[in-house]
Amino acid sequence: MEVFRAALTYALEHQEQFTEALIDHLLLVGISLAIGIVVCLPLGVLTSRSRAASITFINAFNALRVIPSLAILFIAIPFFGLRFESAIIALTILALPPILINTDAAFRNINPAIKEAALGMGMTMRQSLFQVEIPLALPVVIAGIRTATVEVIASATLAAFIGIGGLGIFITRGFAMYDPAILLVGAVPVALLAILAEVSMGFMQRILQPPVS
Repeated sequence: MEVFRAALTYALEHQEQFTEALIDHLLLVGISLAIGIVVCLPLGVLTSRSRAASITFINAFNALRVIPSLAILFIAIPFFGLRFESAIIALTILALPPILINTDAAFRNINPAIKEAALGMGMTMRQSLFQVEIPLALPVVIAGIRTATVEVIASATLAAFIGIGGLGIFITRGFAMYDPAILLVGAVPVALLAILAEVSMGFMQRILQPPVS
């Protein structure tokens, strides 16, 4: 308990720096996830309808999973420098696979009879997509975003390695100074953010789950 009290004292003494680091961390997470969602939602609909697109994009995005985020971060540095964009690229690449794979699975597994019934009722393809398919697919899509969110929150700490900021600065400082209290100032909020994202998005997923007939 002593180390937690020391961590709280340090955070209060460096409140302005902690607030700035938290905002930077949330910006890194929010921008990366937003890009991932904007890219993967329409792409997932496409891959669920086209075998060629599925083979190309699903395999390519799966291959990204084997590349460590830190490696992507250092690869981006020569092109973008020690800048915010380098961290965004690394985190976005981390977010893409789970969102795309879940979106593809969500639309692919919709019962074809449901889509045929919607078209039989006079709906256009666009109306069927927005009024029938998306509501049915949304819980599985949310599950992919949930996975990506937790991974990106944890990995955003890597931005500290190139001086971008985020809560990782306290983790790296704690390691450098052999001070576990400083390390906890970064690690505990990251863990709490990940838990909050997991619980809240899990709740959202259950709310959006269609009732079983």
